[in-house]
Amino acid sequence: MEPVLLYGVPQGCSFGSIVALEWLGQPYRLCRIDMFQDMQSDLYARFHPGRKTPVLLLEDGTALTESAAILQNIATRGISKGLGFTQGTREYDRLNQRIAFLTTTYFAAFGPLWHAYKMDENCQVPGVLREVGRETVAKASEQLESMLGEGEWLMGPRKSLADAYFIGLARWGKYHRVVAPGQYPKLDRLIDRLEADPAVIFAHAIEDEVPAASSGGFLGHISIDDLRPRLAA
Repeated sequence: MEPVLLYGVPQGCSFGSIVALEWLGQPYRLCRIDMFQDMQSDLYARFHPGRKTPVLLLEDGTALTESAAILQNIATRGISKGLGFTQGTREYDRLNQRIAFLTTTYFAAFGPLWHAYKMDENCQVPGVLREVGRETVAKASEQLESMLGEGEWLMGPRKSLADAYFIGLARWGKYHRVVAPGQYPKLDRLIDRLEADPAVIFAHAIEDEVPAASSGGFLGHISIDDLRPRLAA
């Protein structure tokens, strides 16, 4: 059986895992998870006790959680395509470092903004959180701008799964209106390059539920109820 990615909407960081699976080009399916409703069910808790996305349901029924682990699983499947690297090599360590930064520092920088998003606008706390979020996103973005250096991609001369995960988070800057065009020119160029990529276009279409043309191995959607028999005990 092919792996199944349980991805979250709206605006889930699982967007990057969809892009990664498209780049991989091997057969896979998707399971759409409404993060305001579906994640609260007892069934979903069997896939992820923390009630988060993404989850990659592997061929043997194991539910693999955490974006960093999922991206490394995909990278291992795609070593021949340059998506991953052999453990112990300098490239393997650099990819780990990039993904680790994105899944911790960069992801967490948006945390205050998401907390503010869920709060009552009539209290003062959301405004304070948005100000904190602007500062944390600015600091993390400056670090990423420095990491890029003169390279076109986060790993230098070629795209990697770090870029796939990055584009799923970078859109949050625009969504929360905390990153202005031209503020980080190197990141802007990377975002433009990624937004033109067929896999990223496909991932947007999947999230928006409009016709999506896969250039990879997408075999269609499956419901979480239909996944129940595949989940390992």
